[in-house]
Amino acid sequence: MANVICNTSPLQYLHQLRLIEILESLYGQIIVPYAVQDELEAGATLGVDVPHLLSYDWISLQQPTSYAAFPLVSDLGAGETAVLALALEQVGSLVILDDGLARQFAESLNIQRIGTLGILLQAKQRGLIAEIAPLLDQLNQLRFRVSPATKQAVLRLAHEDPDRRR
Repeated sequence: MANVICNTSPLQYLHQLRLIEILESLYGQIIVPYAVQDELEAGATLGVDVPHLLSYDWISLQQPTSYAAFPLVSDLGAGETAVLALALEQVGSLVILDDGLARQFAESLNIQRIGTLGILLQAKQRGLIAEIAPLLDQLNQLRFRVSPATKQAVLRLAHEDPDRRR
């Protein structure tokens, strides 16, 4: 299986949904850059409910050896930059990113990617969760930004009636 490298927001939101363990169920081991750990720790100091990465034996921390591919990228956060740098070093990796710009960079670099919503869809397909709709409602309360069109598409892909939730 390819290496799976995860950014901050999927870890934070899956933790807040009390579903972070689905990452282990879906992928086994997850790689997290130190910059992501730093972002989570910064959130914790502000009172945000974030996971403590060292408490999960299936998460390993790694530092990219080079950021040479990103000298002109100033709009990405440290976590996104580190995730993409690790993915370039570990060819064939899957990155878990929610940030739109980071996802565009991943696409332009031919890096396979998925986001929190894709993780939830995979979890439902594998029977790890029963329903996505209530999770989308919880994510909305947590201020996870999802357009109405994306929400409808996710519910359709999950074979849940999007019109029932209005």
